[in-house]
Amino acid sequence: MLILQRKAGQSFVIGDDIEITVQEINGGRVRLSINAPKSVLIVRKELIEAQKANCSAAEEVGSPIQLLELLKSEYTK
Repeated sequence: MLILQRKAGQSFVIGDDIEITVQEINGGRVRLSINAPKSVLIVRKELIEAQKANCSAAEEVGSPIQLLELLKSEYTK
């Protein structure tokens, strides 16, 4: 892992065609601009993690009888 320190207005380059620039640092928040080809997908990590969690939750399968019993037990509480 590479750790860099940059000031507002400074940038760094990834590969030949991706440039990350620090736009602003304000109270623990950093604003970055990313200049990359349109073919490069840029997504916040928390969105990828949420998508993975949703996919794994959708894969959980219970039999209709198990689901009915669960609903009945919740309804009678």
